[in-house]
Amino acid sequence: MTDLPAGKEVDLKTILATPARVDNSEGMSYLQSVPRRMVTLYLPLSIIVFVLLFPFYWMALTAVKPDAQLLDMETYSPFWTWEPTFKHFYKLLFESHYPLWLWNTMYVAVGATVLSIIASVFAAYAIVRLRYRGANMVGGLIFLAYLVPPSILFIPLATVVFQYGLFDSPLALILTYPTILIPFSTWLLMGYFKTIPFELEECALIDGASRWQILIKIVLPLAIPGLISAFIFCFTLCWNEFIYALTFLQSAPNKTVPVAIVNEFVDGDVYRWGSLMAGALAGSLPLVILYAFFVEHYVSAMTGAVKE
Repeated sequence: MTDLPAGKEVDLKTILATPARVDNSEGMSYLQSVPRRMVTLYLPLSIIVFVLLFPFYWMALTAVKPDAQLLDMETYSPFWTWEPTFKHFYKLLFESHYPLWLWNTMYVAVGATVLSIIASVFAAYAIVRLRYRGANMVGGLIFLAYLVPPSILFIPLATVVFQYGLFDSPLALILTYPTILIPFSTWLLMGYFKTIPFELEECALIDGASRWQILIKIVLPLAIPGLISAFIFCFTLCWNEFIYALTFLQSAPNKTVPVAIVNEFVDGDVYRWGSLMAGALAGSLPLVILYAFFVEHYVSAMTGAVKE
C-alpha cells in the first residue's frame, strides 16, 4: 500500500502518480537471481529430465542400431550411430506375431479396464454417497486389498483359471486383472466422489429422481476427470502386467507384448537386443499417446483423491 499524508485528502491522480513499494521478501523472489535460478531450478530439472528420458533414448538407439554396432562397443560409439537401420522393426512387424500380440494386449487391457471401472463406480458410490454404518471401514478394507502383492494372488487364481478351463486364453487375464485394479480405482473414485456436493443429490431426490438416475445423470458427468484418471491407471497396469500373463498364457499367438517380446526374442543366452528394444519402443507408444492427451485430467483427479 502507498503511504498517504495523514489528515489530507489525496485525489486519484496523486495516488496513481505515487510509486508503489515492491516487497521482495516473500514469494519466490529468490528465483529472480540468475545464478540462484540455475542452481535451484534449471539444474535439478535437467537432472530429472535426463534420468527419465535416457532409458527411452537408449531403447530407441538400440532399436535402430545395426547388429555389428550392438555387439562391438569398442569400435563403435555406444551412445550414437551414423548408420541407423529399420531392420529390427521390419522383423518385428512382418516376421513375428507382434501385431497379434499388440492386439491381444489392447483387447485384454480394454476389457479388464471397462469391467474394473464399472465395478469401481458402483462400489465407490455405495461407500461414499449412501449413508450407512461401517462405510468408512469398508472403504479402508478395499484399499488394504490393493496392498496385497500380485505375486501372492496369482497362485490361487491359477487354480481357478485351470478349473474353469480358461488357461491359455485372453479371457483369463480379463477376469483376473480386476482383482488388482478394482481396489485402487475404488479408492480413487471415492476421493473424487466426495468432492461432489451432496446438495445436488438431495435436490434430485426431492424432485423424485432415483439413485440410478442420480448416478448416471449427475454424479458421473461431474466425475469425468476421476473416471479418466482411473481408466488411465487401470489401462497402464493391464498393458504392463507380466506375472499373470506369463502364468496364464502359453501359446505364442495368445501372448501379450510384455511376455511375448521376452520369450520370443531370447534364445537361451542369446538376446536379440535390436528386436527386444524395437518391441518395447513400439509397445510403449500407445501409453505415451494416452498420457499426452489426458495428463491434465489424470493429475487433477489424483489431486482431488489425495485431498480427501
